[in-house]
Amino acid sequence: MNPNDPTPPAPRAVVADDERLMREQLRARLAEVWPELQVVAEAKNGVEAVEAVARLRPDLVFLDIRMPGMTGIEAAREISRLEPADDAPACEIVFITAYDQYAVEAFEQGVVDYVLKPAERERLQVTVQRLKARLALRSQADDDRPAPAQDLHALLARLASQLQQGGGDAAAVPGRLRWIQATVGQQIQMIPVDEVLFFISDEKYTRVQTAQIEALIRKPIKELIDELDPDQFWQIHRSTLVNAKAIAGISRDLRGRQLVAVRGHAEKLEVSRSYTHLFKGM
Repeated sequence: MNPNDPTPPAPRAVVADDERLMREQLRARLAEVWPELQVVAEAKNGVEAVEAVARLRPDLVFLDIRMPGMTGIEAAREISRLEPADDAPACEIVFITAYDQYAVEAFEQGVVDYVLKPAERERLQVTVQRLKARLALRSQADDDRPAPAQDLHALLARLASQLQQGGGDAAAVPGRLRWIQATVGQQIQMIPVDEVLFFISDEKYTRVQTAQIEALIRKPIKELIDELDPDQFWQIHRSTLVNAKAIAGISRDLRGRQLVAVRGHAEKLEVSRSYTHLFKGM
C-alpha cells in the first residue's frame, strides 16, 4: 500500500461453507456490518477454500469447521502453509461453527477468530472490529508489526484431533439437513435442526416447532423425511415428525390413541396406528 495514499484498499475475503444458505446468510450479515468488505469467492469445501486463497490471496477467510472431504481445520492448516506472496500478508482465519467448543480454545489462543452459526449481527460486529484492528496493524512499519503466532500449527493440530474424536459440530452426512430456513413473523431465520422439537404439516405449510419459536416452511413432510436423520427424527403420523431426543413420554387418551409428550412444549402429538410399533413396551 502506498503510504501517501489516505484510502487503504478494501479488504477482501473468501467464504467457505458446504451449505449454500449459510454462505448467503453470512454474506448478507457481513454486508450489513462491514459494507466495504469484498467477498471475492465462495467455496463449498476445504479444497476449494485452499485453492481460492492460494489464487486470490484475500485478507480473510471464513471457514466452516465441518465440511465434507477436507474440513475447515484441515483447510486452515494448508492455508497457513502457503508460500507467502510478495505483496500479500498472511490471511486472517475465522472459523464458522455451530458449537463453541473449538472456538473458545482458538479465541483464548488469540490466533484465529470465530463466528457461531447462525451468524448474529451483534456477535459478528465484535469479530469485525477485531479483524479490522488486525488488518490495521499491517499498515505499520515492519519493525512494529507483531510477530506471527508461533502456536497456530499446534492449535490447529489439537482442533483437528478433537474433530476426529467426534467433538464439536454434528457429523456432516451428505444430503442431511442441518439447518432450516424458516419464516418467523416477517423475518427469515436459520434454525438448527437439533433445536427442532417436531414438524407438523398441513396442505400448504409445515410448522417447525422449537422450545422458543414456531416457524413455517413450504417443504412437505415427505421431503423432510428424505433429508433428516431417521435415527433422530421419527415419523409418528403421515403429517408429523418428532425429534426422538425431545420425547418425554407416551400416554393414551380416552379413545386409546397414543400421544407423545415433548420436552419444552405443552402440545401432545398423536401417533397414528401405522407407527404405534415405535413405542412398544413404553
